[in-house]
Amino acid sequence: MRKMLLIVSLCLLTLVLKAQVLLSPDKNLTCKFELREGVPYYQLSYKNKTVLKPGKLGLELKNDKRSLLNGFEVTSVKTSTFDEIWKPVWGEVKSIRNHYNELAVTLDQKETNRQVIIRFRLFNDGLGFRYEFPAQKNLNYFIVKEERTQFAMPGDLTVWWIPGDYDTQEYDYTKSKLSEIRGLMTKSITDNLSQTSFSPTGVQTSLMLKSNDGLYINLHEAALINYACMHLNLDDKNMVFESWLTPDAKGDKGYLQAPCTSPWRTVIVSDDARNILSSKLTLNLNEPSKIEDTSWIKPVKYVGVWWEMITGKSSWSYTNEYPSVQLGKTDFSKAKPNGTHAATTANVKRHIDFAAANGFDGVLVEGWNIGWEDWFGNSKDYVFDFVTPYPDFDVKEIRDYAKSKGVKMIMHHETSSSVRNYERHLDTAYKFMKANGYDAVKSGYVGPILPRGENHYSQWIVNHYQYAIEKAADYKIMVNAHEAIRPTGICRTYPNLIGNEAARGTEYQAFGGSKPNHVAVLPFTRLIGGPMDYTPGIFEMDISKLNPNNKSHVNSTLTNQLALYLTMYSPLQMAADLPENYNRFPDAFQFIKDVAVDWDDSKYLEAEPGQNITVARKAKGSGKWFLGSVGGEESRTSNISLSFLDPGKKYIATIYADANNAHYKTNPQAYTIQKVEVNNKSKLSQFVAPGGGYAISFLEAGKK
Repeated sequence: MRKMLLIVSLCLLTLVLKAQVLLSPDKNLTCKFELREGVPYYQLSYKNKTVLKPGKLGLELKNDKRSLLNGFEVTSVKTSTFDEIWKPVWGEVKSIRNHYNELAVTLDQKETNRQVIIRFRLFNDGLGFRYEFPAQKNLNYFIVKEERTQFAMPGDLTVWWIPGDYDTQEYDYTKSKLSEIRGLMTKSITDNLSQTSFSPTGVQTSLMLKSNDGLYINLHEAALINYACMHLNLDDKNMVFESWLTPDAKGDKGYLQAPCTSPWRTVIVSDDARNILSSKLTLNLNEPSKIEDTSWIKPVKYVGVWWEMITGKSSWSYTNEYPSVQLGKTDFSKAKPNGTHAATTANVKRHIDFAAANGFDGVLVEGWNIGWEDWFGNSKDYVFDFVTPYPDFDVKEIRDYAKSKGVKMIMHHETSSSVRNYERHLDTAYKFMKANGYDAVKSGYVGPILPRGENHYSQWIVNHYQYAIEKAADYKIMVNAHEAIRPTGICRTYPNLIGNEAARGTEYQAFGGSKPNHVAVLPFTRLIGGPMDYTPGIFEMDISKLNPNNKSHVNSTLTNQLALYLTMYSPLQMAADLPENYNRFPDAFQFIKDVAVDWDDSKYLEAEPGQNITVARKAKGSGKWFLGSVGGEESRTSNISLSFLDPGKKYIATIYADANNAHYKTNPQAYTIQKVEVNNKSKLSQFVAPGGGYAISFLEAGKK
């Protein structure tokens, strides 16, 4: 018996010695790595609470019986510490600390003589890890059948999720327990009118969770380069998520050539939800800017003709006829105008005047180029050329008029998801933009990917999005990509990527509406990877007043819309409503005119997923503070301290708030505006209506 106990003890000691432990700089987070019978495992805890139970690591390869799942031995372990301060080109703060402890474990698969490095970086706010494949004789070109990374949850957590769709993120979020996802998946798909089929327990990242013992956990990825986008498939019996990569048109998950790496898999964790929102872990796991001269990259506040088209008041196309179209040769001189086209010279000049009069930087014009009538007519022969305007849009006149008013124009490229066509035209399109004074482009990828039916988030199309960003940088063009891959912090490396859609934006308020708490979920999910072009600022909630045939309602109060300029962080912000609606509420519109889009500092004051977010931000270089707060479906009272204000200074706070009888559905335009003197010792208690919010501008007393 003693001999047996000794053997067991020695075996246990050997297992312990194989485990590698990594602590965060503040020692609150502990990551443990170990091999169990040749299979790599990792686990994570925060302040002695379990964040992730032991989960497997590895990749399954196509046409390879051994794969990269087991049979490993640890041949090298390296640890290091890194600490730096870097300054983003634009952002929520003027400087970011990148501080982590690192563990790099080299694994040898003796049977195949192949090598994999798993690199862990543990920050004070979470964990990043990835697979690295060094150059080696027996692992050169290989095809990924599936990545088998596991995230083993500590129980039946609360989760805010959207289905694991390969082609869209434009869903309202569902809040449930992990065990309830399977039963609610069909309802989510039906409610969001999705036609894509996928796993009944598959969800998208960034995924927000909350444990029963008060931990907030966010799962996502960083630095998605030359790899398929990761979804998560849940084993709802054991509460284990496993990575689930987006397949290409052939069903393959990735084509890799060593040396190469996977994206980082990220786990952000805290016992305070505010720390999830303020985390810079995703950015820190991306490479520094590859653009040496960034002086041309400027945050932008803009207006445009978009909302009148989204609501159906106006149209993208010049005509309702569907002529036989040939690129660059189509003659529209005989086509009958439909009388509803938005992108006319006269209407765009009106928006330029509005932008100039109210201090906006730019004007976005969609529907300016030929092809919309044929695309909406379901022609399979036509693709856009990105340089040929409709007869009622004079490119040169608009260029000269905007320049005379000090307003920049923003181009629109709808690719109709004909990706190869767009790539063929990119140089020509970007040269056309620069020749006509356009320094920024909004690109769109609506519809199935052509030519071979790729998914929007497969490796092939991820590489296209990256190509478009890098090509734009060559021409000093900023990119705002819609219907593209959800961001993973690439904007640090290519800061000309100043915005993305990649989620259910304001347009859905004109398609039947979004949940009133949607904007209190998005910062915990979609915005973890980078800013969103959410297009806020809607003042007329009854869409039928713009288009009698559209009975949609914007599920928000007016002051909730003001708060979004703070809570939905982006260096690209649109005042999305029509000029005439802003002219109806000039006192409230003043906040949109005043609010900044680039910041020196940001302080999250209140936060709970789906319920409330309150953030204060200090405008870059001006010393002015602004604050925004959004709520959920229920009314609430926001209680905050103004301690973020500069000590020893007095401020005039202009508070834009919901009236006591405000309600997103029945009385959304009921608001109050008051001015009070405050300092950094002041406290504020503010009512927030259902679907409501409030916004504050702080101006140092005695200054203008």
